[in-house]
Amino acid sequence: MVSSNTPVITIDGPTASGKGTVASRVAQQLGWHVLDSGALYRLTALACEQNMIDSDEESAVAQQAQALDVHFSAGRSYLNQVDVTDALRQEHIGLLASKIAAYPAVREALLARQRAFQTGKGLVADGRDMGTVVFPNAPLKIFLVADVQSRAQRRYKQLIDKGISANLSDLLVDLQARDLRDTNRAVAPLKPAQDAYILDSSSLSIDETVNQVLQYWANAQSTFRCR
Repeated sequence: MVSSNTPVITIDGPTASGKGTVASRVAQQLGWHVLDSGALYRLTALACEQNMIDSDEESAVAQQAQALDVHFSAGRSYLNQVDVTDALRQEHIGLLASKIAAYPAVREALLARQRAFQTGKGLVADGRDMGTVVFPNAPLKIFLVADVQSRAQRRYKQLIDKGISANLSDLLVDLQARDLRDTNRAVAPLKPAQDAYILDSSSLSIDETVNQVLQYWANAQSTFRCR
């Protein structure tokens, strides 16, 4: 059951800014649930590919989003009971997810599914519009940024470590294209919420970034107690 009493920390930011890893670690530290909203768009993209749905047909893609048979368990993503975690990280799936995420009908189809994750002790939600659209009343909002060169290097290392071939120059171009598309789409563009903390992780380690988010949360709790 969705509860407005369940606190939410939103972590938004561009592709490869590290928000997914940071969100998972913050949630682990707090004992909360985590929502990787990008996975839902990637799952929709993968389902469209598997079912040969034309990604230019917004209504067909939205229907696929509504019909998704997905669940998450122990950090793994399942589509139709099949573990597709690794398939979701393919670059062409990420590019397709970015494309269909610009469709208003697709975003509407996935909105209720995302909000349903607000259960239990708390939720750390990462994505691109968690603080602006999905959880606008979240008590703590983070907008995680990093320069595009740093993000390209991180994505390159992630892919190579997984045994997936990658070209750094191509990744840089892809990230720049995604940034442009995400920030300029008509519906729920990538931007910080007015009350979000802007956190630049370009020169920070994952641990340092996680600790900073946890400090923001500790400060937020102190503020609430003083009211």
